[in-house]
Amino acid sequence: MTPLDRIKAEVENHPVVLFMKGTPQFPMCGFSSRAIEVLGAAGATGVHTVNVLADPEVRANLPRFSNWPTFPQLFIHGELIGGCDITLELHESGELARMIAEVQKA
Repeated sequence: MTPLDRIKAEVENHPVVLFMKGTPQFPMCGFSSRAIEVLGAAGATGVHTVNVLADPEVRANLPRFSNWPTFPQLFIHGELIGGCDITLELHESGELARMIAEVQKA
């Protein structure tokens, strides 16, 4: 399976996926830490995370897959939502909580 196929499978098989540096328990950058914190504050449970530092092929190919150059990257229902700044803006507007509630109802 190619790295792009693996990324596609992650995004298609999990309703909420955060590609991040590190893990939720041990984020390895401030942006990843903030994104996981905001997801929790929005009520997200069971977020599937992928540590891009543990898989250099995913780290190298995810920007090609998503057309988004930085990490973290949040996907909901297979759609790229964005990085830390967009996730934070959606949280502040209440939109992220709405999106997460819809996912968790399904």
